[in-house]
Amino acid sequence: MTPAVQPGRTSPVRWTLIGWMFVVSAIAYLDRVNISIAGQSVAAEFHFDNLQLGWVFSAFVIGYALFQAPGGAVADRFGPRAVLALGVIWWSVFTSLITILPAGWPGLLFTMAALRFALGMGEAVVYPASNCIVAAWIPSRERGVANGLIFAGVGVGAGITPPLITYFLQHFGWRASFWASSVLGLLAGAVWYLLARDKPAQHSRVTPAEAAFIEAGLPPASQRGHAKPRWGTLLRNRSLLAITFAYFCYGYVAYIYFTWFFIYLRTARGLDLRQSSYYTMLPFLGMAIGSPLGGWVSDLLVRRWGKRVGRCYLAAASLGFASLFTMLGTRAASAELASLVLACGVGALYFSQSTFWSASADIGGSAAGAASGFMNMGAQTGSAVTALVTPRLAASFGWPASFAAAAALAAAGAVAWLLARPEEDAR
Repeated sequence: MTPAVQPGRTSPVRWTLIGWMFVVSAIAYLDRVNISIAGQSVAAEFHFDNLQLGWVFSAFVIGYALFQAPGGAVADRFGPRAVLALGVIWWSVFTSLITILPAGWPGLLFTMAALRFALGMGEAVVYPASNCIVAAWIPSRERGVANGLIFAGVGVGAGITPPLITYFLQHFGWRASFWASSVLGLLAGAVWYLLARDKPAQHSRVTPAEAAFIEAGLPPASQRGHAKPRWGTLLRNRSLLAITFAYFCYGYVAYIYFTWFFIYLRTARGLDLRQSSYYTMLPFLGMAIGSPLGGWVSDLLVRRWGKRVGRCYLAAASLGFASLFTMLGTRAASAELASLVLACGVGALYFSQSTFWSASADIGGSAAGAASGFMNMGAQTGSAVTALVTPRLAASFGWPASFAAAAALAAAGAVAWLLARPEEDAR
């Protein structure tokens, strides 16, 4: 890179795309979390118990998990612009289809689970496609911040969901909340397709200075263009396997907040609908703060001490603190204090978020979508396990046991990160 090529002198197109990925990420989580807030209304109308509702929750995650790696490979092959736009249309349609089911529908539980499975299929392309954008558009030194901003959308989307869905529940009913989610998704997908291009060279608003800056900062493997993912190579990569296991643990912990935290506050802590909707926002505020802050710190540490410190050690420490706060939260005397401590735990968890995606982009290179899709399949498998195991642990041993299991897995994920060496094992 020549001295004339400085990030401050370039056009901001890459950050415009990252900013809109933040929006898409937020709406994607609105579409998936809405059912956890509307869940008791849905269950009351359809006569589901918590275990049956758990199958509905889990069906989404199973579809989401199974199509992570294929979705990433499709994004590698056809480009993230079109694949993500089609994915948004798909999931918006299936979000709305659940509203046409009547209470007397034959095989109601199976049909609802099937619709949620299909919704998961559509959303599966979101983050592998976003990692294709990061791999093609974002220099290595900026990837922590970029991924942090994208995943801050998770916290914002999940955070605005409780009061927004509660408003619709109280004024229009649960079906209207799903229609609103669908419309927002379609609008976001249309804007994405107009704004985005797969490569900087394809975008008319990218200046020569920005193009040169991006090109100079890409790892050599990312400069080769699209390539078929070499699955044998990816599946033998020790760092990818280590962070996939760590992401399994991460997903188990995170999904408690997306599916059961609202119900935990109402049943175990005795809060009413309105109180639960507001206290449920605290963990998601922790996500929204922790994700970009962790990405910024990660990039800072990478520039100073390398990827081993900036990705691996940072992630291990973050997961360790997440384990500690998760264990302490359920021991808090009041619902208010418990919500605050648990919010610190999920904030610590999301402090590590960008490290997973930055490392998988480096490891995958030109197959970043496939590598990150495989990694995210681990997280969503953990999420599916959470949806089914958490209510059983709570029913048999109490809610503290459910959170204790999550704390143990967070600690295991911290250890797994210490086994990863993404800089050495990059393709």
